[in-house]
Parts: sequence; C-alpha cells; structure tokens
Amino acid sequence: MTKKNYSSRSLIGKRVRALRLERHWTQARLAALLGISQNYLSELERGLGSFSAEELLFILKHFNVQVDYFSARKGPIENQIQNALARAGAGHLLERGDLLPSEKLKRAADAVREALVSGDSPRQITAAAPVFVNHAGQINLNKLRGEFTALGLQNRLGWTLDNTLEAIKLESAKTFPREWRVRYNRASIIINYFLSPWRVSLKPAAAHWPVPCDILDKDISSEATLQQVSLEASEISKRWGIATRIKVDDFAQALKAARDEH
Repeated sequence: MTKKNYSSRSLIGKRVRALRLERHWTQARLAALLGISQNYLSELERGLGSFSAEELLFILKHFNVQVDYFSARKGPIENQIQNALARAGAGHLLERGDLLPSEKLKRAADAVREALVSGDSPRQITAAAPVFVNHAGQINLNKLRGEFTALGLQNRLGWTLDNTLEAIKLESAKTFPREWRVRYNRASIIINYFLSPWRVSLKPAAAHWPVPCDILDKDISSEATLQQVSLEASEISKRWGIATRIKVDDFAQALKAARDEH
C-alpha cells in the first residue's frame, strides 16, 4: 500500500468514525447495516482497508452528508465562501483552485447568505453587491429574506441590499460598457422594488439608534468600541440597526473591482 493510498483511506476512515460518533451509533450498529463484521469496520475506520462504493453511498445517504465530506480538499469554510462568491459574479475575489465546492455553496443566494451570516470578512460581505447585480431576477429575495428572518438576521440582508443599491447609483455616474449599465439598471429596479415597503416599516426603528440590533464587525468586543462605531456609522447602518464600519463606498469598490475583472 502506498503512503498516498493509506492517507486517503485513513482520512475516510476517520470521517466515517466521526459521523458515527456524532450520531451516537455503535460500531456494531453501523457494521450490521453495512453487512460487514464489527472487527472489519474497526479496521476500515483505522485506515487499514477500503470502503466499497456501495458502502460509502450508504453512509452518505444515512448520515445526510455530501460526497465532498470525504475530500481532503474541502478547505476552511471562509475559502469555500470566497470561491462561491467569485464564481457567482464577484470576480475580483481570488478563487482557490485546490478546493472542491460544498453543495450548499453552489447557488449564488447560498454564497451570499453564508458570507453575510459568517460576517468574517468585510471583503466577502461587500462582494455580495456584484453577486446581486449579476444574478438580479434569479435570486429569490423573498425566500432569502425568510431564511435570514429565521436566523434573526433579516436586517443584515436589508442593509446589504440598501448598500448595494446606493453603490450602484455611485458607480452609474461613471463611464463603462452598456452591458454593465443594463445590469446595474435591472438590479436597481429589482432591489428598490423589493426594499421600498421594507424601508417604510423600519423608519420608527431609527429612533432607537445608537443601540444597534445587529453587531456585524468581529472586532467590536467592548462597549467603548461599539459606541465609537455607532457614532461613525452610515445612515444606512443606522436605518437597519447594524453596527459596522462598512459603508457604501466599500460596496461601490467591490462593484468596480468585479467589473474590472471582466
């Protein structure tokens, strides 16, 4: 057995064992369902043998995981998010070529949701703007709002769309090919139509500022920092109750950077 083959078998064995333990399954239970002995399953989990294709398919189905769960190249979630955003229209983000895509990050809407929910990277957050532009009319904004509402982060989506809309206005004052102007105009119409009634319902909430409802920036870890960020917040951030240093100009820069890559 080559070192590479053992490494691959060991990785798969470890991940099968991790899945089994997460579900509190015994080796005896999984072995019985796979139609093999408990001793043989023990060897497989230690990388001393290979699961058959049928056995791996059974495991994927019963533990409800995607095939890339067994890949050594999945990479950190932030890298997967960046790749998904890059493929969805944020061409200014460097796409890692050594990562396999996670199933849940293949759709543009999923990439945006994961970037905004994680909130780990301002660059990935603002990359949502070119993704919305490139997929205007294809992303179901009402469905996406429902997903964010279920997470208690609906205002974060509204804030992102509002910033995207204003960033489009800033960029539209510049000279660029007609193709992009058409994209920007279409995205503006769709986003504005979606946001207009939502903004109206938010107006009373602005009176509660500077108490934000959503602290986005990861480095806000003290009351003093929160107060400083709140004082410097943009009108859009105040409208949606988001504590962040990210402003419209940052989204506009993302639009320009993505456009320059095409």
